[in-house]
Amino acid sequence: MTVLYKQSFTSTAIWSALGVTVLLTACGGSDSYAPQPVIPPVPVIYSYEVSVTNLTHAQPLSPVAVILHNEGELFEIGISASVALENLAESGDNSQVLADDIALASASGVGVIMPGMSETVSVSITDTQPMMISTAAMLVNTNDAFSGFSGMSLENMAVGESISLLTGSYDSGTEKNSETMATIPGPAAGGEGFNAERDDVDIVTMHAGVISNDDGLVQSVLSQAHRFDNPTLAISVKRVE
Repeated sequence: MTVLYKQSFTSTAIWSALGVTVLLTACGGSDSYAPQPVIPPVPVIYSYEVSVTNLTHAQPLSPVAVILHNEGELFEIGISASVALENLAESGDNSQVLADDIALASASGVGVIMPGMSETVSVSITDTQPMMISTAAMLVNTNDAFSGFSGMSLENMAVGESISLLTGSYDSGTEKNSETMATIPGPAAGGEGFNAERDDVDIVTMHAGVISNDDGLVQSVLSQAHRFDNPTLAISVKRVE
């Protein structure tokens, strides 16, 4: 009985020792469980240059607003203008458009674009691919005229690719086109800019153009020089990164 007990004990001890040996060999003989360095993801930047040329004879443009977005429209023919667009179209103030809820990223021109002049605005966003781009600027010697485009697709646009287009003039429909000194904020009059009261059709339409004092609108502070035909702007959008 004593011998059997010793044999059993010895066998158990041997297997236990072997098990420990195998375990230690498995743990110590491989680097697969060693901590791996954490490599941060490389940020993806989507950058665009928007070049705007003023094609009018005597209509300075307010600073251009550019927004990147994946939903919504900055403006739409036949639809009431947002308060943000109303501010831009009546006063040239683009701050509310730049901060619009649909904007993923936005950028502003540095100043007024005089007739025949151009400006390039750069806008970028990181790690979110924008599907659309919109831009707008006021024709400041008017009551509420603006030009630009809304919701142009950026899908599948490669780095180095560009899109060129000509844009017409729109009426925000928020202020009557009275052309009076009191209601035009541009250098031709120096009148009021934004007014929260809407006294026109209250939908965005194509602009009918300036009538002017020269053409019989007695109260108009504008002359034939301030008239404009379409196209109003030449715009180029280029993906640079």
